[in-house]
Amino acid sequence: MPIALLLCVVVPVLLRGQYQIFGRMPDTVFFAATGASIAVIAAFILVRRLYSFPGIQTGAYTLVTVSLPYAALAVTFLIFRFDYSRFILIASYVFALGWFTVIQWINERVVRPHLAVVPGGNADDVLAIDRVRWTALPAPDSPLPHVGGIVADLRSDLSDEWEKFLADTTLRGVPVYHTKQVMESLTGRVQIEHLSENTFGSLLPNLIYIQAKQVVDWVAALILLPFFGLVLAVVGPMIRLTSDGPVFFRQPRVGYRGEEIIVYKFRTMTDNKSGHGDREAAQTKDDDGRITSVGKVLRKYRIDELPQIINILKGEMSWIGPRPEAVPLSVWYEEELPFYRYRHVVRPGISGWAQVNQGHVVASDDVLEKLYYDFFYIKYLSFWLDCLIVLRTIETMIRGVGSK
Repeated sequence: MPIALLLCVVVPVLLRGQYQIFGRMPDTVFFAATGASIAVIAAFILVRRLYSFPGIQTGAYTLVTVSLPYAALAVTFLIFRFDYSRFILIASYVFALGWFTVIQWINERVVRPHLAVVPGGNADDVLAIDRVRWTALPAPDSPLPHVGGIVADLRSDLSDEWEKFLADTTLRGVPVYHTKQVMESLTGRVQIEHLSENTFGSLLPNLIYIQAKQVVDWVAALILLPFFGLVLAVVGPMIRLTSDGPVFFRQPRVGYRGEEIIVYKFRTMTDNKSGHGDREAAQTKDDDGRITSVGKVLRKYRIDELPQIINILKGEMSWIGPRPEAVPLSVWYEEELPFYRYRHVVRPGISGWAQVNQGHVVASDDVLEKLYYDFFYIKYLSFWLDCLIVLRTIETMIRGVGSK
């Protein structure tokens, strides 16, 4: 942070040549330097918060996380008509973008966590995860290399010697992590074996944030309603002209707290009855012959999901959350997968943590993995995680990947 402020604030001011050490700084320089300082600090916080989540070990989002604070700053200056130095602001942005890009590159290519693993229980499972340098400890009395922490299955039946070793290393200031904690932080998935263990600390997520989020969802949906009207004016006739059937596809799905809701989408298939009771019909397979030519484009760029603004305005859905499943699929998954119903503890979303990490799946084995992603989202539900999912959703829409 100090280097970022020096490079992105002080250097542009010096390059402008208007900084007076013994005298009053011009207002244009003062406003630009103050605003640039705020933008750099905000970018620093954004980068730290978003990149703390698993699967974001790349610099792909540096451009967005750095650009957003400077864009907000420019809008603020425009609204309040502050007189500022454009040179300083633009130079600060360019330097900030370069600085944070270099830092992220170093984190990806050079910095690699080094953790030691105590054998026993499920500890060996972490060794299959890359992005970490692992050292398996052969015995409690073996020399301990310089590591950032110790990983052990604290629920396994460790010997007295290993327990003494863990206690001694903790006293020396070396942190000890439970394998489950490490697996969650590296994979972005949470597995629940027994609800009685209460691994979430509380089985209810942050209720205050959920209520605030619903208000933001509703306001955002209301603002985007005119845009939805424009898309409907273009997409609606295309759907009607290329295939028989209505513009909208309405499907019963399981929503918040297990209640059945009707989800709205642009119709992308010739068969409008899929998902109304038949498990096979509710599944979208690879190269599904029911998908129309217009439907392929709508699905690829997720435009078919846009009518769910109606569900958000009705309070049934959120922009971000676990995807609601068709009723026959939900019944099937509840029979096959333990704790499946727990995902209904939050409102379903148009996009979610599982969708940006896994894409569209229907097989029970893949759904179990999706369930782990949903549990991670519920456990770590926060403003920052939602922001990250929004960014990754935009990336997915632009690239058009992961759809069926």
